[in-house]
Amino acid sequence: MDNEFWDNAEGTALQDALREDVYGLPQKEPQFNITHVEVNGFGHLFKRSKSILIVGLGATSEFTIQRDVYAKPQTIVKLIEPDKESLLKTIEEKKAHIVQIFKNEDLKAVQYRLRKNQFDISKLNTLQNLGVSMQIPGAYKLVDDTGDFLWLRQHVRDGQNTNLLVYEMPITSQEDEDGLNILTTRDFIGEKYIPGEKEGMYMITEAAYPPQVLSTKIDEKKAYQTRGKWEVKNAFMAGPFLSYTIVDKPNNRLVVIEGFTYAPATNKRDYMFEIEAVLKTVKLN
Repeated sequence: MDNEFWDNAEGTALQDALREDVYGLPQKEPQFNITHVEVNGFGHLFKRSKSILIVGLGATSEFTIQRDVYAKPQTIVKLIEPDKESLLKTIEEKKAHIVQIFKNEDLKAVQYRLRKNQFDISKLNTLQNLGVSMQIPGAYKLVDDTGDFLWLRQHVRDGQNTNLLVYEMPITSQEDEDGLNILTTRDFIGEKYIPGEKEGMYMITEAAYPPQVLSTKIDEKKAYQTRGKWEVKNAFMAGPFLSYTIVDKPNNRLVVIEGFTYAPATNKRDYMFEIEAVLKTVKLN
């Protein structure tokens, strides 16, 4: 995109969408890091980029998606319109779709990388009992596996870790099925299974930061995505979490898969994105 558009309404609309902050992180972090290049500067180095968005004017309208043109993996989205008014209109209409295209491709790339070294889930009693399968990176270590509750942890740097949780809850009311008790359930599980260093300390959902709950699908089943912040009651520990509550109506249960990160004074976007990639591999057998 040339500066003529980048520095005006067309560029602003794209930048606002691509640089939108990821919800639930303690620090402000954009969902994408972006580099703007004018058309005449789009040389060999930039053509090797994993995600490319080409926007400008042309003889006819064009919205295309190409893959692996100059590198692999690579996604190139091209948006062309015959005049500035049409270009701005199409950007506004397509920006959310463009974000989703790039995010989905990034998730696939992370999942492909993680498949190269996987945890042997056949050893996990909880997954076997609940009929759950998922692709878990081999670097995770077992913290707790009761047969009803699973907790795995991956140490990523000194004092920093990412965690995965899996458990189920019965559907006892329409409120359960409608996702209205997600936070109550989460806090119950935190108190029961995720203690702090001293008595009276355990994980809870941070009340001062309202979690974001969205309807979605996991393994083609109705589910709720929840993003927010966790903290340890009566202690100074906190961080972001992401969970999916899957409505398994035939078995009258909710299957919950969650990931959370503890990484003080460090950006957490990439840790949480990897967690999202892992959680989205889940399947109910």
